[in-house]
Amino acid sequence: MNNFSYFNPVNIIFGKGEIAKLSSLIDKKQRIMLTYGGGSIHKNGVYNQVVVALEGYDIIEFGGIEPNPEYATLMKAVEICREKSVDMILAVGGGSVADGSKFIATATNYKGETPWDFMIGKAAVPEALPLGVVITLPATGSEMNCGGVISRRELKEKYAFFNPTGFPKFSILDPTVIESLPPRQVANGLVDTYIHTMEQYLTEDNNSLLVDRWAESILQTIIEIAPKLMANQAEYDTYANFMLSATMALNGLLAMGTTQDWATHMIGHELTALHGLDHGATLAIVEIGIMKVMREKKREKLLKYARRVWNITTGSDDEIIDRAIAKTEELYRSLGMKTKLSEHNIGDETIAEIVGRFTKRNTNVGERGFITPTMVGEALTLVK
Repeated sequence: MNNFSYFNPVNIIFGKGEIAKLSSLIDKKQRIMLTYGGGSIHKNGVYNQVVVALEGYDIIEFGGIEPNPEYATLMKAVEICREKSVDMILAVGGGSVADGSKFIATATNYKGETPWDFMIGKAAVPEALPLGVVITLPATGSEMNCGGVISRRELKEKYAFFNPTGFPKFSILDPTVIESLPPRQVANGLVDTYIHTMEQYLTEDNNSLLVDRWAESILQTIIEIAPKLMANQAEYDTYANFMLSATMALNGLLAMGTTQDWATHMIGHELTALHGLDHGATLAIVEIGIMKVMREKKREKLLKYARRVWNITTGSDDEIIDRAIAKTEELYRSLGMKTKLSEHNIGDETIAEIVGRFTKRNTNVGERGFITPTMVGEALTLVK
């Protein structure tokens, strides 16, 4: 097991009706910017719950944060925060709203020329404004970590950033909000949760026995509940297990003592930047290619994954691995996900562009940088 340091200060308030507790979590003296996305919170009743809970508070609303939140949009919110001396951000929405709000909370205090500099590693991140979250879509785990992913469409770039001062002060998770989500968003959330877990599990074996079991339990939970969720046959506990799985997949627990990968995400970000695909849609394609390209390097962990998650115990080692990869692809297919680039009309030109980007940046990806730009191309070609 590797050495590690773990810190997570987020206060999680979980369960039905817990949005009503907002007033006990926010000082009434604070000026709040309420951030949200395309307006679904007005349709599903979450907005009304928030407004009722915060009656009498000084609130400035900022809506329209996109899926894959856009730098230009977020900078408009940053200017308002600076002009109106906002004290706190309250993000009400899914992972994109939470990620975008983390950027707003961080960029508001940035004193340099452009906040994009800290996105690309040219400048240090400043101390963030306080942030609270009401999560409405289980997927990213952003409600319990200090990271965010931001797009800049005019540059066709998408980058992650991390701010140790940017953890939410609290996050409210009410599983009943999932009932109103369309199947596409549920599927994206299931894939995102599954692959967040895989990025921390399907690596070299660090002999971190407890953490492996935690990861396997999340994977098995997603496999078990996915059919009910996609068939719209879920009950409250199904929604609750989904929401908790998404949070636990990316709050740092699965990284304890382990080596992490994140190649699938790094490559997937490029597909989103170039073609605007949903984040979950990119992951469902790329991960299959990475598993195939890295099958020898990850051989022992792939065998453990096959046996302990999918209960595949017969056949040669190669047959077991083949079946595990096939079962994973079948899972994504069962969620309505496409697993080939050609199904999105993406071909060799895009593969070459992505390889060129990693080559130009002199960037290897994956655990310990094992995956070279050439191997990125090989992985994408296998899922072409």
